[in-house]
Amino acid sequence: MVSHRRRFCVFCGSSSNVGSVYLEAAEQLGKALVENDIDLVYGGADAGTMGCLANAVIHYGGSVTGVIPKSINERVGHSNLSEMIVVDSMHERKATMYDLADGFVTLPGGLGTMEELFEILTWQQLGYHAKPCGLINTRGYFDHLLSFIDHAVSEGFLQPAHRQLILVDPEPQPLLDSILTYKPELVDKWGGGNEAESNAPKAPSCQEDREPQ
Repeated sequence: MVSHRRRFCVFCGSSSNVGSVYLEAAEQLGKALVENDIDLVYGGADAGTMGCLANAVIHYGGSVTGVIPKSINERVGHSNLSEMIVVDSMHERKATMYDLADGFVTLPGGLGTMEELFEILTWQQLGYHAKPCGLINTRGYFDHLLSFIDHAVSEGFLQPAHRQLILVDPEPQPLLDSILTYKPELVDKWGGGNEAESNAPKAPSCQEDREPQ
């Protein structure tokens, strides 16, 4: 149980070319986060679904922390957040968002969103953390990706237990309900039962001594 106000990191896109259904999904998630007393941590941009999500949380009275590399902040950084943390690199950005978050939600997005999702799932698979990870499957956006992951299970590259690490729902509130009631059961990638929880190394971090706020 966390001693600070709960915070979820949301991975999503900055493209402005997406359909309105995806922008609306981001707005709905922002509203749901505030209604569940959850603060937002995200990539700090004011564009695409990232901007819609942050603006929705702000509109409904929530707290938003952005984490963004300096070079990107100069181009698309949000100017009205509760807190903006400007870092030097993408690696530092991801490590900082990980440090700040108690759980992770992924909205539809592109390459950067997929990379963030798979890195956090890989860390979880290896026992670096036990934070819940969920997908909002708007309009079936992730259907093909989930089918591919199921294929990886059937071909022996992924354990079924690790497939179950991915919580999925098309709507924000049911997904948040699943995340908030999530009970981790870490399974060793190499077949050692659930010893990973006690023997796992600490997750990569750039804020080792950070105190909860």
